[in-house]
Amino acid sequence: MGEIVNRVANSALITFNLEDYYPAGVRVVLDISQWLDGGIILRESSFRESVNTHDWQQYQDAYVAINCSTEAIIPAWAHMLVATKLQGVAKKAVAGTLETLETILYTEVLTKLDTAPFENKPIIVKGCAHLPVPENAYLLLIEKLQPIARSLLFGEACSSVPLYKRPKK
Repeated sequence: MGEIVNRVANSALITFNLEDYYPAGVRVVLDISQWLDGGIILRESSFRESVNTHDWQQYQDAYVAINCSTEAIIPAWAHMLVATKLQGVAKKAVAGTLETLETILYTEVLTKLDTAPFENKPIIVKGCAHLPVPENAYLLLIEKLQPIARSLLFGEACSSVPLYKRPKK
């Protein structure tokens, strides 16, 4: 019997874990249906009053998804008005769900990603996320890495799914 060799550890394979790029901070959903008449009808004067009397400090340094949990039709200015109150308090405010928020946060992170360490390398994108990594983040990552990577895989080194391999010239 020969020595057991960890071929994965000795390979050029780079593991990319999107969780390593997860922006730290509290995520909060602000449901504006609470400020609508019957949860459905936006009346400007009462909506403005609710916005003006709301405790905005509870969102200090948080990532906020401004959402409406009902089927109400919300004009764009309503989200904008809420965003004016979050400016300078929250780290970021977006109109949409928590998944929308996470997608926007990952878009910002991946846009700034230095791809030099990944050039012409085989890359495995780690799957099993313990943090709420949105599916779109994986697609954004592929968009960023495919033009420069030798190959892309998904999963774990012991059971990966091949996604892309640069054609030989």
